[in-house]
Amino acid sequence: MKRITGILTAVFFLITLIPLGCSAEERGSSDKRLSVKEPAVAGIFYPAEKKALGEMVDTFLSVPPKVSHSGRLIGLISPHAGYQFSGQVAAYAYNQLKGKDISTVIVIGSSHHVSFKGASVYAKGRFRTPLGDVWVDEYLAGRLLSEKDHVLFDPDVFAKEHSIEVQIPFLQRTLKEFRIVPILTGSLTKESFNSLTENLARILIEKKNAIIVASTDLSHYHDAETAKLMDKRVIGAIENLSVEELNTHYVKGTGELCGAQAVIVTMVVAKGVGANRAKLLKYVHSGDVTGDMSHVVGYAAIGIYRTDLTREEKDELLHIARKTIEGYVGTGKTPSFEVKHTALKLNGAVFVTIKRHGNLRGCIGHILPIMPLYQSVINNAVAASSSDPRFSPLKKEELKDLEVEVSVLSLLEPVKDAKTIRVGTHGLYIVKGKKSGLLLPQVAEENKWDRDTFLEQVCVKASLPKDAWKDAELYTFTAEIIK
Repeated sequence: MKRITGILTAVFFLITLIPLGCSAEERGSSDKRLSVKEPAVAGIFYPAEKKALGEMVDTFLSVPPKVSHSGRLIGLISPHAGYQFSGQVAAYAYNQLKGKDISTVIVIGSSHHVSFKGASVYAKGRFRTPLGDVWVDEYLAGRLLSEKDHVLFDPDVFAKEHSIEVQIPFLQRTLKEFRIVPILTGSLTKESFNSLTENLARILIEKKNAIIVASTDLSHYHDAETAKLMDKRVIGAIENLSVEELNTHYVKGTGELCGAQAVIVTMVVAKGVGANRAKLLKYVHSGDVTGDMSHVVGYAAIGIYRTDLTREEKDELLHIARKTIEGYVGTGKTPSFEVKHTALKLNGAVFVTIKRHGNLRGCIGHILPIMPLYQSVINNAVAASSSDPRFSPLKKEELKDLEVEVSVLSLLEPVKDAKTIRVGTHGLYIVKGKKSGLLLPQVAEENKWDRDTFLEQVCVKASLPKDAWKDAELYTFTAEIIK
């Protein structure tokens, strides 16, 4: 899995520009370990009485319409103000969890009260609210801890913190059996950022019934019109899944969010797990509740997903592939494109396959999402038409007879049991020593191979003995095949 998550570290330099979002007090170290995290803001941010709290949250949750989406919900962004101000917005986020089999929720916020280096993971015991106790997923929390990387278990930094606490009652009213992994960011270092994002990505890749929730409010104490403009910029950057765009607004002061580090970690992790879409579910500011438009705070609920490409996005990718091949073979130059859809601008792994009269004429691709999807299509279309070592470069006279196919790959997942390989659904990637090989899912289907033959053939592709898969690194993946 290291070969997958190693690509997440490139954006750390952005984090160094973002300090704690709200005021914090300096503190000393403590070795105190608590088995129960008692609520800090019950009776202040939300009702302290069980019945009143349950009824309030249920009322909030009854308002949002169900938003349908295909694919996997990877993350949520939810506000953390007093429920009278932001509870209804939070309900739009948590309504996405109704009916889902979620067993672990990673909740990450930025510290409001304590200054500390790195990040703190609450790794033991449980969090208490008036609705009852929620246990920490101690195994997964423990996997995040790294003393050398400044990712520690320090319960004291959670003592007064509300950003994680206020999320829990919504989880308690929308999920059945679940555990949490609470994380607070202090002043993230390069080491803590890299460690946190890589380990969180591994967990979410391995554990399909886990999600990550970032806790943040948006702009603070501007007039309503200024706040709406600033918040629109921040929301747009998140919907584009662009850490760079978000950072630009934050640094220039054209956008604000107090949980900036939590949101950036969540965005980076979600993209590392294959997220290709983010959707605003609800936005209001405090003036919409209080009527005071002079000094407002912005609140947003946003969902982050990995979904299949739309028909329009698929058509655009196929158009880019074909026009690149025609342009490069015809003129020797690679054409440029104005890309319409955000999902195509996000990093993706893709193969471009060229056939002529039904016979393979070239196939080249990227196994990992190392560049924007559309750019990977361009690069691999050029390579498949000119640099596949199995074939001579395409000639102009061949262009009219070509069939072009684009395969957008999911993340690689290690194979623990060969019996789980599904022929026709899974592609295979094998690594042993310095040798590696890959077969796309459609190859096994087109050749009518069974599982054993598929395993043997991926070994052959890597110039390995046919039974080498038994003691090699073996990965599966799926692919959206666009013809």
